[in-house]
Amino acid sequence: QVQLVESGGGLVQPGGSLKLSCAASGFTFSHYVMSWYRQAPGKERELVAAITSTGGITNYADSVKGRFTISRDNAKNTVFLQMNSLKPEDTAVYYCYVRVRMENYWGQGTQVTVSS
Repeated sequence: QVQLVESGGGLVQPGGSLKLSCAASGFTFSHYVMSWYRQAPGKERELVAAITSTGGITNYADSVKGRFTISRDNAKNTVFLQMNSLKPEDTAVYYCYVRVRMENYWGQGTQVTVSS
């Protein structure tokens, strides 16, 4: 079955950096678009970044452009989210997402807290 396991979240000061990882299994990872979403308390889940199957095309929410970078390693079935210049408003639970055979799959989420 499809499994997505995120890691790398934590507490960081404003201006700091974190790198999230999502290890995938149960499907042919190299064939699918992968995405990162986030959900802050009291807010709807929003798309942060997405990357095509080969990594050739990436897409970002306006709020993170120039600060976050999505990448993938198809040999390791892993997608990453490098987050730089973090702001308090980036505080949220970050989720890995994939749609496989018309089904939506989410990881368990990893908490990112940006605070001094």
